Amino acid sequence: MNKVVRTLLTTALAPALILASQATLAEEAPRSDKHYISLMVTSFNHRSVGEDANESAWGTGGTLVVGGHLNDLFHAELRAGGGFKDADVPRSDLTLAVDYYASWYMGLHYPITDYANLYGQFGFSYIHGEGDISDPDNNRNKPFLDLEGEFPESGFSVSWLAGLDFEVMDDTYLVFEGGKLFKDTGSDVNTFQFSGGVRYEF
Repeated sequence: MNKVVRTLLTTALAPALILASQATLAEEAPRSDKHYISLMVTSFNHRSVGEDANESAWGTGGTLVVGGHLNDLFHAELRAGGGFKDADVPRSDLTLAVDYYASWYMGLHYPITDYANLYGQFGFSYIHGEGDISDPDNNRNKPFLDLEGEFPESGFSVSWLAGLDFEVMDDTYLVFEGGKLFKDTGSDVNTFQFSGGVRYEF
């Protein structure tokens, strides 16, 4: 008797479960149809600063990201940002400011769990900033004199990023990433970017 009851219940419930799962899938828009916007806090790590000095310094800024999914694996995005805390270079009177920058990226994202994705992206950036030396006549500033004024000398550069996101609510992600923002071919300064923030997909 129990077997008959179980068989009847299974037969009755199976179509309902299938219809419910199909309805859920129908409600969820495929990721390839979604766009996204992100707000992030960004740290700029300037490396190889100064002729034969090879100093490094940190600055801070913010980044706005607008992008879209091209399919389930690839995405494209535009970024705009700027600095709000300049980088003070050790053993000098030099500060490096990133006034603003804009970037374009193509990327690949890969799900590692139901709620987390790894991604990498490659693109190009335009950067405008300034180097300022408060006491240029001081001998300790001689290795940095070439950095005074417009920084970087070469405004356009190749950029790349790698990151990880976690879905904390429906369509809302925490994002952590790092990579190279630019290399100044005039001074050989390398600037890396490390960001954390929130992304919303719609």
